[in-house]
Amino acid sequence: FGKFTVPDFVGDRYYSQAARIVAVICALFVSFTYIAGQMRGVGIAFSNFLHVPIEVGVIVGAIIVLFYAVLGGMRGITYTQVAQYCVLIFAFMVPAIFLSLQITGTPIPQLGFIGNAQDGTPLLQGLDTTLVDLGFQPYTDGSKSTLDVFAITLALMVGTAGLPHVIIRFFTVPKASDARRSAGWALIFIAILYTTAPAVAVFARSNFIETVNESTYAADLAPEERPADATPDWFYNWEETGLLGFTDLNGDGRIQYRADPAENEVTTLDRDIFVLANPEIGNLPAWVIGLVVAGGLAAALSTAAGLLMVISSAVSHDLCKKVLLPDMSETQELLVARTAAMVAVLIAIIAGIYPPGFVAAVVAFAFGLAAASFFPAIFLGIFWKRMNKEGAVSGMSIGLLTTGAYIIHFKIGFSPIVTGVVALVLALAGLVLFIGTRTGGRGSMPVLAGSGLLGLVGLLGVTGILPGLSPGTADDWFLGISPEGFGAVGMLLAFAVSISVSLATKAPPQDVQDMVEEIRIPSARTG
Repeated sequence: FGKFTVPDFVGDRYYSQAARIVAVICALFVSFTYIAGQMRGVGIAFSNFLHVPIEVGVIVGAIIVLFYAVLGGMRGITYTQVAQYCVLIFAFMVPAIFLSLQITGTPIPQLGFIGNAQDGTPLLQGLDTTLVDLGFQPYTDGSKSTLDVFAITLALMVGTAGLPHVIIRFFTVPKASDARRSAGWALIFIAILYTTAPAVAVFARSNFIETVNESTYAADLAPEERPADATPDWFYNWEETGLLGFTDLNGDGRIQYRADPAENEVTTLDRDIFVLANPEIGNLPAWVIGLVVAGGLAAALSTAAGLLMVISSAVSHDLCKKVLLPDMSETQELLVARTAAMVAVLIAIIAGIYPPGFVAAVVAFAFGLAAASFFPAIFLGIFWKRMNKEGAVSGMSIGLLTTGAYIIHFKIGFSPIVTGVVALVLALAGLVLFIGTRTGGRGSMPVLAGSGLLGLVGLLGVTGILPGLSPGTADDWFLGISPEGFGAVGMLLAFAVSISVSLATKAPPQDVQDMVEEIRIPSARTG
């Protein structure tokens, strides 16, 4: 298609500056949500590696990401991501193979996951028994309904097709055939990682209980003075980060890991540490532990750099150059991009220190937002000539707003400050939309009026005058679908709105329909 960003495609395909601006807003929301999870991951990796608190780890990681994202640009980030992925998959798979051999005797984690432990007991059955003895629910019971699991899976699948930092990677290859081939290889490697993850989770849970529960806490003793049943060294190392902690409730000097909060002495346990701590928990060789740290850093840094590229290009190229300041020079555009990247890093640092959930959940939110906003517009824009600008703008807006509101309501709640900040952000978005469309006529006045009203609501919220809403509970989930999976519902709603509005309004110009017909012919794009 010849475009380098998703808003570029949306703006030209839907022959509308309004559609371009809405796409920029969607890209920023998706990217900031995703980068919050990545910065948390960066902070965990650095806090363990440097033995510093998580807050310091987030700041150190953010500075490094900003450094090579700003200096390297698209070309630099592309090559570093290739190298980082090689480190990532090697670092993820090697410990998984080691742990599978250690626990089940098979080198294939996927088979070890469904196989027997070394004593002949089915691994999952043994873990279930142990957890029930400690008061937890059986591991294989699951806490999510079938519909919720399906919704989460669908959101992750279609969300991948709408992630702006993933789509932008396909623009770095010379031919469409190369893009398709790279997508095929990517799916293979993604399948390897995704099918290994459940096995790693079971290995981690089993090893954690075996090595920590009922062990003697001996942090004050020298390593050579500790008893044979002492808590392993990795526990004390992770305590320094503030992500793991022990409180001796009964004064017996031993760690009791229980489901009952009144008896549980592992009072701080961040679920995000397990991938990095797994080799230490399994007492694997030091080089494997170091490899996992390198892999964790590579994974988080590469994704965060790609997201920074999306954010900076969305602000500098898609918003400023294409809409607000079309006469700006390339030097000015580069300056705006770097400034946007710096501002984005500051916001990402705050989000990394105070995340709305653990890393996997935050990433799932980003996938859901991408599925609900970008995927319908991209899919219909390629495969349905009748899709017009009114349908695209309506679909993206409805998908983003409904999914975002659902996530906020059930994860953090609409407190006065949250309501105020959200309203101010939407007011700013509306103002940009008003300025960028440059109509100046009556049709744009409702946008300006709505922005003013949202601005007033925002001021009332941040000053505490506006009443707030407490977070919703799982009992109130729509059809039992969690916030992580609601992106699938938002996507279906966006499809319905996009199609309905497109059919009810004027068809796209003929030249746009001809262009859609052209880009759907693979042979014309293989070079």
